[in-house]
Parts: sequence; structure tokens; C-alpha cells
Amino acid sequence: MTTALLCPGQGAQTVGMGKDYFEGFGVARRVYDQADKHLGFELSKVCFEGPEEHLNKTDIAQLAIFVTSLAIYDTLLELGKIAAPDFAAGLSLGEYTALHIAGVMNFFDALDIVKARGQLMQAAADATPSTMLALLGADEAVATALCGEATAGTDDCLVPANFNTPGQIVLSGAIGACERAAKIAESKQGVKAIALKVAGAFHSPFMQSAAARMAEVLERVEFAVPKMPVVSNVTAQLHGDAAMTKKLLIQQVVAPVRWYQSIETLRGLGVDRWIELGPGRTLSGMMKKIDRKATVENYAAAAGLEASR
Repeated sequence: MTTALLCPGQGAQTVGMGKDYFEGFGVARRVYDQADKHLGFELSKVCFEGPEEHLNKTDIAQLAIFVTSLAIYDTLLELGKIAAPDFAAGLSLGEYTALHIAGVMNFFDALDIVKARGQLMQAAADATPSTMLALLGADEAVATALCGEATAGTDDCLVPANFNTPGQIVLSGAIGACERAAKIAESKQGVKAIALKVAGAFHSPFMQSAAARMAEVLERVEFAVPKMPVVSNVTAQLHGDAAMTKKLLIQQVVAPVRWYQSIETLRGLGVDRWIELGPGRTLSGMMKKIDRKATVENYAAAAGLEASR
């Protein structure tokens, strides 16, 4: 079988995530302990105990999901539940998890990059109020047209930010534009709009300041040749050399995440085994809407795994 790891992004976090792995497996404890020591605070405690409002902050959530995903991955490898995968892809923040597993950056460099990314995105969100809106039942053409209608005659920005499934697209932009888009969507048959509780308009021009600073952060880190192919969020194609990977990661902050197109790319490469790596079941749910026949193995909980001593 040809295997692809699917690594979740922000929104997958939940208080208590990874605690069962930490308590049952030494390899998972080491991942959390190393992260806590390197970061200089108890990220593990926030993951396990919250409070929820702190865990949900962009600068904390991204680190928490990254570290929890790796604690689960290392445990699964040690137990022989999975072997080294053939491909990997990650949703937004999850792309960093995928690239680390592929050997592009070491654990501590990855922690520093993810920490900076979360802080920069949070700062950009704080600087200019903005938000996101999920559209259910809309394709790319409808979503793009809706953005045009909602911003007509204004200076507001509103763009498609996440292509999660063929019928689920998230818009990102000015608060007023999102509110107008929600009202317009109500008049379109089969389209439903849901306002999202997010810090700001991620994957849009509102994040330009974060993208500019990410260029500086990435410039300081040496990337290695990947040990396995990883799909880029921006292009929905495989990453190339180190210089191109850095360029795409900078673009990723302001460009839409082409998730379902990434899955189609992996299917075209022969992937027939899917493993969601990390907390929650967000990507498993999306996969059901992309390919009903596909089965995604999910290890968000350690139940059923033999504990190491």
C-alpha cells in the first residue's frame, strides 16, 4: 500500500489532547519534555489542562498541535503501528509537521519557526480586526463571485482562504465584507454561511506583515533535502528544493490552502492508505467529503495501543 500522513492545522486543538500518550508512552513524554524545555514554558500543561481560551490563542495552538502530532507520530513508529510514510501533507500549520517528519528541518528549528509563525499571525490579526466565513455548498466559482459581490463599491478585502472540500470553502477578510457575504449567501440556493470564531483573516492579504517577517525567520534556518515528498498548500503539488519550499511557506501565510486539491494530487500518485496524525478528526471528516470510499486511520486517542514501559 502507498501511505500518506495527513497533519492537521489550527482548530484541531482541544484541552486534554495528547495526555493519554504522555501518560502511557515514554517516547511521547520525551517529545513534550523536550518541547517544554526548549520553549521555556510548560506547553504540555496547556495541552492537558488548558484553560481553553489560552490553548486557542494562535501562538499557543499552533505549537500545541505541532508537538502533539509529533508525540503521536513517534509513538506510532516505536510501536510499529506505522512505518515511514510514502508521502505527507498538512493543512496550514500541519504543513510544518509534515516537513519536519520529512526531515526538512530538525525538531528545535521547527519549534522556533512554528512559535514565530503563531506569534506573527496573532500580531497581524491584532493589528487589523478581520475574520473568516465558511461556505457550505459552494464551489470555487461561487465563492469567488461571492467575494466580488460582497466587496463591490468598497475598499474591503475578501478572498477564498481554504479549499477544504469540493463543497466547503472558507472566505477570509474584512469583518463587514464577511457579514455582507453571509447575507448574500443566504439568497443563493444550496449555500450556507457560517461565521468562524478565529483571531483574524488567515491566508489573506491581512497577514502580509506576518508573511514579510516569516521570510526573515526562515532565512535563518537551513533546510535539508526531504526524505519523502510533501505536498505544498499553495500549489497542491510536491515541494521542490529548499529555496522553493521557503518561498512557498512565506506565500502560504497569505495564499489560500488548497487542501482538497492536495488530496487529489496524492490520489493521483497512488496513495491508498491515509493516516491522520494529530489531535481531533477534522481531516478524517474532510476526507469523507472528498472521497467517500477512502478510509482514514486516526490515532488522536491512544486507546487500544499497547503501553510502553
